[in-house]
Amino acid sequence: MRAAAIIVMGVSGSGKSTIGALLAERLGWPFADADGFHPPENVAKMAAGTPLTDADRWPWLDAIAAHIDAARKAGQPVVVACSALRRAYRDRLRAGHGDLLFLHLSGAPEVIAARQAARQGHFMPPSLMASQFATLEDTVAEPDAVTVSVKASPHEVVEAALAHLRQHRAI
Repeated sequence: MRAAAIIVMGVSGSGKSTIGALLAERLGWPFADADGFHPPENVAKMAAGTPLTDADRWPWLDAIAAHIDAARKAGQPVVVACSALRRAYRDRLRAGHGDLLFLHLSGAPEVIAARQAARQGHFMPPSLMASQFATLEDTVAEPDAVTVSVKASPHEVVEAALAHLRQHRAI
């Protein structure tokens, strides 16, 4: 199954934007960062250190799904960086389509904390990391999801991701 979209998912600080952009470049596909789909209210809430609720997330996820659907209709596969932490969120993005593949960037909390501490200018404060890990639901039972460790360099993570994508015939 060739993927209409590859969703690079994981907690904040796992490298979704970096890996997603590198992966899209390697594939020659457009890249979209789901952070750009958040309404200003969500950004303000997160910047204030308040975790989003499901009610906050549904319109955001619907906007991302609409972006993927537009790309699908244009015949253009896309890479999207999106946390997609819960199965319900991933199901919302799937919306009955079997042509998505989720690439879960996985790392230990201490690895992610170090990455978050090193980045500057992002609206998601490190104080929300615990809520991100608490919300994260494992993808192991989902046949359209693969997990890649983020312990290696970004280029090594992309190479591992490409190997998994080839194995799943997503690309």
